[in-house]
Amino acid sequence: MAGTTAPVRSGNLTIEELTALVAAKEVDTVIIAFTDMQGRLVGKRASARLFLEELAEHGAECCNYLLAVDVEMNTVDGYAISSWDKGYGDMAMIPDLDTLRIVPWLPATAMVIADMTWLDEKPVVQSPREILKTQISRLAERGLVPFVGTELEFIVFDDTYRSAWAKKYERLTPASDYNIDYALLASTRMEPLMRAIRNGMDAAGMYSEGIKGECNLGQQEIAFRYAHALATCDNHSIYKNGAKEIADQHGKSLTFMAKFNEREGNSCHIHLSVRGTDGAAVMAGEEPYGFSRLMEHWIAGQLKTMREFALFFAPNINSYKRYVEGSFAPTAVAWGVDNRTCALRVVGHGQSLRVENRVPGGDVNQYLAVAALIAGGLYGIEHELELEPIFEGNAYGSAAPRVPASLREAAALFGESAIAREAFGADVVQHYLNNARIEQQAYDSVITDWERVRGFERF
Repeated sequence: MAGTTAPVRSGNLTIEELTALVAAKEVDTVIIAFTDMQGRLVGKRASARLFLEELAEHGAECCNYLLAVDVEMNTVDGYAISSWDKGYGDMAMIPDLDTLRIVPWLPATAMVIADMTWLDEKPVVQSPREILKTQISRLAERGLVPFVGTELEFIVFDDTYRSAWAKKYERLTPASDYNIDYALLASTRMEPLMRAIRNGMDAAGMYSEGIKGECNLGQQEIAFRYAHALATCDNHSIYKNGAKEIADQHGKSLTFMAKFNEREGNSCHIHLSVRGTDGAAVMAGEEPYGFSRLMEHWIAGQLKTMREFALFFAPNINSYKRYVEGSFAPTAVAWGVDNRTCALRVVGHGQSLRVENRVPGGDVNQYLAVAALIAGGLYGIEHELELEPIFEGNAYGSAAPRVPASLREAAALFGESAIAREAFGADVVQHYLNNARIEQQAYDSVITDWERVRGFERF
């Protein structure tokens, strides 16, 4: 994360450039999209002509249940913003034209990310993008700007999505046969797909730095260059959705599940640094390890809030299956310098000095996770928290506090957190607690294959 500003890449469009492409009949469709609670890109496809005439300025309506459903898109109770009693009315998708871009893997298509408002133009505070924007604004009040990079892992299968569904995701064929961490030979078999993803994302305005194999069968990680926190999170959503679409076009499938099987899970390590509005390296200083006092407070705040904010780092039942000792997924709430056994790993120096949070998995909603990282860091700064001693050695065997072991535990900590209510607001806390409640109830009601194998004859 060196340098004073994130690099600018081609691929994004001005409204004038889109107008010219529509006139030349090179673009006929514009996707207006936003990220829902589950981290999925949702929205609608609009005629490019209608987008230019009306929707670019005034937005498009969509049902407010899109921020109040479970992962199966079922309407569920307990949400203040959306219910049968309220009639499931509309909210508006207001395009952020700074995010307008070509979608090169879809014919004649552009995309824009939207902010969510009610029809009276007030923001939908429960929207993930709005939650992040609120925390970015809090940083701005202190003259600070956040820069973020997300490292998102996934597992590739030779099965199509529809055949995988028909198999109930059993006996799928991974795209490699053994551990391919940094290996080139076996990864080359996936290169037609991986190259299509990388080049597609570059042409959509992102900056693909490179790719490497990971430890699980068929596992890969494509890295993108850091950018402003909001831009990175927007790009993350487009990349995650687009990678699946491109895999589908190649007759393959991929998953970002935190833990697909008993081998290594999919992580989403998040690197975050803050700078002054003038680009000053405010995290670097004269304290031990090259830290400033702000950096010490920032890390201390992250440690203080990590357990209470875990729901925003690990939002699903499956998320917690990833926290296994010796798996490179953290279990200890500790910090270290270039220590991958700690939840917080400090890397870089000077302008590139940053904190890598290793807690989130591939299933994370990145807007919520980055918002939680900023809120935690701000809490440390505002209360001038002292940084605990560095952890050196193997944190898996330490006496440090542990990352929550279940969604149930994380939800309880989040619900009891006065810090969360102060940072995010009671409406946001209650909204995401209800989401966790619905997911936990759904899981608790299911009889699994594991239970049948264990108990059919032997109980």
